[in-house]
Amino acid sequence: MNKRRFLPFCLVVAAVVVGCQSQNKTQTTDNPLLMAYETPFQVPPFDKIKLTHYRPAFDEALKQHNLEIDSIVANSEEPSFSNTIVALENAGSLLSNVSSVFFNINSANTSDSIQAIAKDLAPILSAHSDEISLNKQLFDKVKAVYAKKAELSLDAEDAKLLEETYKGFVRSGANLSDADKEKLKKINSELSVLTTQFGQNLLAETNAYELVVDKEADLAGLPDGLKKAAADEAKAKGKEGKWVFTLQNPSVMPFLQYADNRELRKQIWNAYQMRGNNGNDFDNKEPLKKIANLRLEKAKLLGYTSHAAYVLEESMAANPTNVYALLNKIWTPALAKAKTEAADIQKEIAAEKGDFTVAPYDWRYYQEKIRKAKYALNEEEIKPYFSLAAVREGAFATATKLYGLTFIALNNVPTYHEEVEVYEVKDKDGSHLGLLYADFFPRASKRGGAWMTSYRSQGTKDGKRVAPVISIVCNFTKPVGDQPALLTFDEATTLFHEFGHALHGLLSNVRYKSLAGTSVPRDFVELPSQIMENWAGDSEVLKTYARHFQTKEAIPDSLIAKLEKAGTFDQGFATVEYVSASLLDLDYHARTTPITEDVNTFEAASLKKIGLIDAIIPRYRSTYFQHIFSGGYSAGYYSYIWAEVLDSDAFAAFKEKSLYDEGTATSFRKNILERGGTGNPAEMYRKFRGADPNPVHLMKKRGLN
Repeated sequence: MNKRRFLPFCLVVAAVVVGCQSQNKTQTTDNPLLMAYETPFQVPPFDKIKLTHYRPAFDEALKQHNLEIDSIVANSEEPSFSNTIVALENAGSLLSNVSSVFFNINSANTSDSIQAIAKDLAPILSAHSDEISLNKQLFDKVKAVYAKKAELSLDAEDAKLLEETYKGFVRSGANLSDADKEKLKKINSELSVLTTQFGQNLLAETNAYELVVDKEADLAGLPDGLKKAAADEAKAKGKEGKWVFTLQNPSVMPFLQYADNRELRKQIWNAYQMRGNNGNDFDNKEPLKKIANLRLEKAKLLGYTSHAAYVLEESMAANPTNVYALLNKIWTPALAKAKTEAADIQKEIAAEKGDFTVAPYDWRYYQEKIRKAKYALNEEEIKPYFSLAAVREGAFATATKLYGLTFIALNNVPTYHEEVEVYEVKDKDGSHLGLLYADFFPRASKRGGAWMTSYRSQGTKDGKRVAPVISIVCNFTKPVGDQPALLTFDEATTLFHEFGHALHGLLSNVRYKSLAGTSVPRDFVELPSQIMENWAGDSEVLKTYARHFQTKEAIPDSLIAKLEKAGTFDQGFATVEYVSASLLDLDYHARTTPITEDVNTFEAASLKKIGLIDAIIPRYRSTYFQHIFSGGYSAGYYSYIWAEVLDSDAFAAFKEKSLYDEGTATSFRKNILERGGTGNPAEMYRKFRGADPNPVHLMKKRGLN
């Protein structure tokens, strides 16, 4: 079933706690997850939630949801849009509420105990979802309403909800025979356990590794900030006087970029690219192989040739053929540029009298040298202008100029970790739009990467807008000593990116929560996030927010000029590592027969087929490709580049007038950000732009034209 319609009952849609809890006060009144939230803005009472509360809360929420479904099925009235479709939309609010807290905590501040609960819950929630989506009596009612849709005089949003509800049942197997339904339930249960296991294995592998350096000479080339951070890490781990580097991106990536010691670069690189591939208890080869094969089995059971065909039916791309066509079109010029970049690196190695061929653990190191020589651009010279506070305020200011929003820091709202910041977001008329949580720094209890999520999705109740509670979670460079967190330009861009997702959730203005905010196809959901990246790097915007953390002076024109000149530098590498991962994703999920070979053999064949050079590996190798094996992007990792066609073209609409053109911003807000999943994405885009997107803007942006 379309996960956007039915897993929302369990995981996606966050909503206020419904009043049915009063039926069993003795069981619920001592559990904060089962009571009305008596907190500012009715946010989750994180300070009161204990580990022992989760399972009883899930048990009660599942029970209540079943009662709500039973009530819909037992209704003797003729099935209608109100008593069936809307009732189904509103059912499961308590379960959604409990799930949104638990699974967000599991991602951002987990523990062994929380992971154990998650593993136990996976098959339970999968079975619960299946019991609803494969309920024949329930589907018969939905089908009856859908059959008379032309007679119902529904408006566009009502019609979309009906369409998505019906499709959700069909895509979840409601039309299958009883025997095939049982097969599907078994597959879904296995997948829920395996995808959970994949993510937990990856976190364990990432946390297990340390590169311990005990000789200061081995730190040659590293920036002072990175050395101080490594010293702090060592002290925290009881290794004072040494330096500890980890596989968290703010540690491993700058180490690869600056460390003169090639052997140490090789050591940490191998640890990074072998995560989940070490033949130990956390090995992901067999789990991911089972996941891919089970997804194929499920797709065929539902009448599709492949998992990709099943997934992409609901996307802008429509089918695997169109995705392959886009990726292959970009691949050829990108690979050519990457080969030129590799040749430049080889010349640099030769100039240093090196007698080795460039390896993946050499790329970032030598490209940094070439960048300094070619553009006189030193990232350490730039970072002082990108303190976390300055970048965050820059993102806020951009939203203020575009949409009139204001952001007010709150200190009276409970959070799940002391590092989390909370802001009230108000519209230009002063009305309350929603809350924004921001969690910026890495820790062992947080999975890697950056993402946006919600604790309560926007919707409407009793004719009034329910304000969303949105969260962005990142893994940025931490403060060191008295120095604030200084971001790389890539990290600054990531903050703007996730903030763009947050705006999509915050500005949502729809009636039905399952259609709110980011409830859109994967290859459209990245448009609101990626368009914000354009403001992050625009010279006019940089001068307003990129200020030296000590002198408060704006970034000088000379540094902006260097950034702009280097804008397409190393884009061959960046594009190739991304597209190769996207093609690897498709190769796993567009196949029509099960994988029989070893995962490493499969991956090697996929990369050989496209001619990937030895000096570059995919952005994610199979065994740590969390996006596709536990993160919801299976057959969808291409979405970022698909959306980049959209965002490059959309930003051009602003540049044709002005960066903050009021009419263009209003159109983007009204036609894209506010509408969530209530319309057809291509039509929504055309209403904003007046035409289909032109890919020429993407090719120019990446220097591939």
